Amino acid sequence: MSSSSPARPRPEPRSAYRAFRDISTRWMDNDVYGHVNNVVYYSWFDTAVNAHLMEQGALDIQAGETIGLVIETQCNYFAPLAFPQTVQAGIRVASIGSSSVRYEVGLFAEGSEETAAKGHFVHVYVDRATRRPVPLPRRLTDVLEKLT
Repeated sequence: MSSSSPARPRPEPRSAYRAFRDISTRWMDNDVYGHVNNVVYYSWFDTAVNAHLMEQGALDIQAGETIGLVIETQCNYFAPLAFPQTVQAGIRVASIGSSSVRYEVGLFAEGSEETAAKGHFVHVYVDRATRRPVPLPRRLTDVLEKLT
């Protein structure tokens, strides 16, 4: 039996991310322990990535033929965030497949140089009607390549 274990996740600097989005915390984000509840972080991941894709013209949530479905997600927490705070979400793309993308998101307290949390999620892009995987649209890959 090996005594080695995977490296413990560590906070990362802002320079590790390619695009940023400010997100305002809300009163309801705090839990009874006085900090943002862990489930809210996943919502911020979705908000940061999808808003960026929409702003870049790579995602049309109303009428686009291709949509992204989350098939995997994970988060590591390093420092608490709480209302009232502005959170800054850093975005990058770790890998691009033929129909999938692994997005990585770092969450920073406003002005902090290290992530309070970081995580990832994988989107598989599918046909809106059939829900079957499809090749990534060219406009999407153009935007994704700028985030790698």
